[in-house]
Amino acid sequence: MKKTIYLIILFSFIQGIIHNLGHPVTPAFVSGLGIPNYMFGVFFATMSFGLMIGAPIWGILADHGQKKKYILIGLLIYSLGQFLFGYSHYAVLMVIVRFLSGFGVISASTLMISHVIEISEMKDRARHLAYIAAAVTLGSSIGYFLGGFLATNELMRAWFGTIDLRRIFLIQALLNTLYVLFIFIAFKEEKHEVHLKRRPSVFQGFKEAAHIEPGLLIFLISLTFITVGATNLNKYMDVYFNELGFNPQQLGTFVMATGFVSLFASVLIVPLVARIKRMLSLIAIIQILSSVIVFYVFRAQQFLIAAYTVYMFYIIFKTIYQPLEQNYISLHAKEGKYGTVMGIRQSFVSIGMVIGPLLGGVLYEIKPLVMFDFSGIMFLIGAMLLIWVFQLEIKKQVNTRSSESLMESELL
Repeated sequence: MKKTIYLIILFSFIQGIIHNLGHPVTPAFVSGLGIPNYMFGVFFATMSFGLMIGAPIWGILADHGQKKKYILIGLLIYSLGQFLFGYSHYAVLMVIVRFLSGFGVISASTLMISHVIEISEMKDRARHLAYIAAAVTLGSSIGYFLGGFLATNELMRAWFGTIDLRRIFLIQALLNTLYVLFIFIAFKEEKHEVHLKRRPSVFQGFKEAAHIEPGLLIFLISLTFITVGATNLNKYMDVYFNELGFNPQQLGTFVMATGFVSLFASVLIVPLVARIKRMLSLIAIIQILSSVIVFYVFRAQQFLIAAYTVYMFYIIFKTIYQPLEQNYISLHAKEGKYGTVMGIRQSFVSIGMVIGPLLGGVLYEIKPLVMFDFSGIMFLIGAMLLIWVFQLEIKKQVNTRSSESLMESELL
């Protein structure tokens, strides 16, 4: 594995820690400002909208060259957004800076992944992407734990003044700025020669992005449905733990456990399943099994036991799924257009991240089980769309073979 890939895995781990420090304190922080609870979903959806808008823009810009520059700019925008979120105090302004944070932070995620795809051998892509996903998940789990620790531990509160929860966002912004400096010093972007006839503009890149083949478009739509389900599970699991009477330490331990399970799956399982040729079939099966797990776990009488056993299989499936879908999408990218394609992918993911919490909040108010069942249904719809893509691919292969046979017969 190349040194650059190791470095990006390290970046992903650090980023996971820093970018999740504010999550465990956000509910208490927002409530302390007297902002209504429904705004949690609005803040999350607005940040996701920033991801959706920013991803294709950063991807298209970076396909012109200088990925490192755009990663640094985006992360600095994120630092500014997090600082302003902590010190704005007005709901409308906080919504605006949530968009700013989302728009900035997606530059690093999109461009690092596209760079790994560019410099990886075809046979190693899924494995490398799995390592990155695991690093993000593990870092996120640790960041979540550390954020809560900084806000609740008496020694930390005395040292850093985090009895004032705004300090958490200030610390996050400062650490993220140091992270930017680390990337600036350590990251040496590998040159990847691409022979293009002419250098496209950003607007031309968006025009090209509009011409997606039907099979890939349906795949991306399935990705949106799957993201709706996964986002709601991730976001409302915290609320559900609290509603059942579990304390923050129990929640933090659970989140940490999911991080280690994800790491295990990425290192040991993904390299094995990546060898399977029928990638679409495997992805569809993963979504069907994920829906079954969701339908069961939130009906289990012993929820905590089910969460630590059966639900962990969902974490494994989720870990396997992400690098497989990223690898599948990368196969449809033209040389020199990996940033653009991964940016488009992130936009479809972000649509799910916008729709998910907005619908999820309404459904959760009706009944938590309704919202979790809705997530399971989203996985099933995603699986059905993947089966449709599989059928289109088979039809395309049959048509290709028929054309080749016809040409051969004409030559004879």
